[in-house]
Amino acid sequence: MVTSPGTPLQDSTPDSPAAFIVDNGEDIDSHRPAYQPINDDDGPSAADYDPTMDMEEDRARQNQKYHQEDVSTTDYDETKLEKQAVLLPKPEAEESKPAQHPKSDFDMFAEDDDDDDDMFAPEPRTNAVNGGSSKAVSIPKARELDQSLLDNWDDADGYYKVYIGELLDGRYHVQASLGRGMFSGVVRATDNTTGRLVAIKIIRNNEIMKKAGLKEVEILKQLTEADPDDRKHIIRLERHFEHKGHLCMVFENLSMNLRELLKKVGGAGGGGITLEAVRFYAHQMFLGLSLLKKCKILHADLKPDNILVNETQKVLKICDLGSAANASENNEITPYLVSRFYRAPEIILGMPFEYPIDMWSVGCTLFELWTGKILFTGRSNNQMLRSIMECRGKFSLKMLKKGQCAADHFNDKLDFRSVEKDKFGKDVVRWITFIKPTRDLKSRIADASKGLKRPPDPKQVNLFADLLDQCLHLNPERRITPTDALKHPFLQTKF
Repeated sequence: MVTSPGTPLQDSTPDSPAAFIVDNGEDIDSHRPAYQPINDDDGPSAADYDPTMDMEEDRARQNQKYHQEDVSTTDYDETKLEKQAVLLPKPEAEESKPAQHPKSDFDMFAEDDDDDDDMFAPEPRTNAVNGGSSKAVSIPKARELDQSLLDNWDDADGYYKVYIGELLDGRYHVQASLGRGMFSGVVRATDNTTGRLVAIKIIRNNEIMKKAGLKEVEILKQLTEADPDDRKHIIRLERHFEHKGHLCMVFENLSMNLRELLKKVGGAGGGGITLEAVRFYAHQMFLGLSLLKKCKILHADLKPDNILVNETQKVLKICDLGSAANASENNEITPYLVSRFYRAPEIILGMPFEYPIDMWSVGCTLFELWTGKILFTGRSNNQMLRSIMECRGKFSLKMLKKGQCAADHFNDKLDFRSVEKDKFGKDVVRWITFIKPTRDLKSRIADASKGLKRPPDPKQVNLFADLLDQCLHLNPERRITPTDALKHPFLQTKF
């Protein structure tokens, strides 16, 4: 019997309810039979989506709009995974066998109680680059590399060239490259001082990015100081240092992000996780949002890719605060903040924004966890607005008057200027008058229950739909707060 981890005993954020105790032996595995997948017409698979290309396109649009010629789209290419460079020739050795782990007593993923595939069981560790082979490889003995060995330790884009076996800062033995983000590369390493695995984020060799990285360090320190007992589900920064001109940030080691979890659970194009599991993770996400709000911090890029789980998949952590900002600062109005599919409408419309932008992103993420599908999609901000209105209805005149970019998408009669592609791939404009949603949220959530082997209680599905309805209110002033979300009946009633 396991309860939601790290629940604080504070009046501002309610205790983890008794309903979070899982005592039925069930888990949160793919619960949708292979013979009846979710309707593919209801949006693309969340597991298969890679937000990188959309982020690059949006940055290109932003740079073009504001004539920021010093930042090119090639500076933000994270689609290329650098091959690992090994320090020493790989010795001939028998491949290590994966360790055998006992079955967890909190296994919400397995399809049946006697399922041998425990999705909460620790993964056998490998040293493969993301997307590469999971075959174990030998790691060279830890060794510091002299600065004079190479003329340039960076690639053409300023990423650090990762060497497996290299010793960073005299203590971190690099085990694997975990891939790249837009501003950094990430490696897994063994901390020779503690013997534990850590994740090290190596910021690209660029003064602007280094400055942003140092800001992230300060924000993470602030959040850690406000949560000394580590109960609010924000990634822990252990320390930072500089290595060959790169800012390096040392984090606790976690297993996978939620998009990878969806792919593991449902497979490519598969469904979501059980509603009980969604509630389990939602509680932790709202605790994270409550800490961010308490510290006056906007995450500004929440999505499944930036939420990690540990090896047991019981603990969730919000990570990657590279876009985070202090809410009290004069944050610049930009229609391209946050990854596109998780971007709140007030951002797209050019309105002043605050904490509700993160609640919108979490609402989109929770929908994906339950359905396995992406809620709002569009190739541009314009088409994102169309997707949002098809599901959530039309915007009020009062809200549109606050948006600096509203005139780009609406006329004086509130008709929507839909910029679409014709059969030749050219942009064409079509004026649309929205009256009511055509793909409403509640029915899309209910449809995800169809064909399940163990469908949840319809009352719980309705409560979940009501919670998301409040997370995804078009008016940010009426969007639910983290504290109120933690008190919502969906989190308080026993399944």
